[in-house]
Amino acid sequence: MITATTVKSIRELEQIIALQKKNLKRNITAQEKDSQGFVTMEFTMPMLQTLHTLAPDIIIKDGDEIVAYAMVLLQEGRKVYPDLEPMFINFEKLSWKDKPLYDYRFYAMGQICIDKAYRGKGLFEMLYQKHREIYKDQFDFIITEISTSNHRSLNAHNRMGFETIDTFRDTVDEWDIVLWDWK
Repeated sequence: MITATTVKSIRELEQIIALQKKNLKRNITAQEKDSQGFVTMEFTMPMLQTLHTLAPDIIIKDGDEIVAYAMVLLQEGRKVYPDLEPMFINFEKLSWKDKPLYDYRFYAMGQICIDKAYRGKGLFEMLYQKHREIYKDQFDFIITEISTSNHRSLNAHNRMGFETIDTFRDTVDEWDIVLWDWK
């Protein structure tokens, strides 16, 4: 049975790390990268534990196994993963509906990943709908950055209703900044 929920255990965090490793850009072929998408950043167990204490990630389980996850990265957690600091610094320069982003209540999608065997089955939408269900009363929108070379992810986020509000380059990659307005 496939269900969407929040992380509740260390074992689930371990499963997130295992799924992440299988889909890291450096661990897949160029063909897989182009056709299936990829994740760029590598989170460690201490990072995930710290972020989880701030806000639990959304996961999809098939029985006891995690087959998809979507990390919640609150602004309070930005120092946990220093490689994401350029993203947050860039957010400081951006606005939405003629107001600076930081005038809103928002969080960043830290990373989203679906096991290869479960892709194309609606889990992407299921993850984001669960995000909205759980966090919509606390936040105005969710925002994230996506590598401009990750066409599968960009297309999926567009279908979900995300809008591109900026493109920028840091030392890691070139990124589209996309936002899903919940108001």
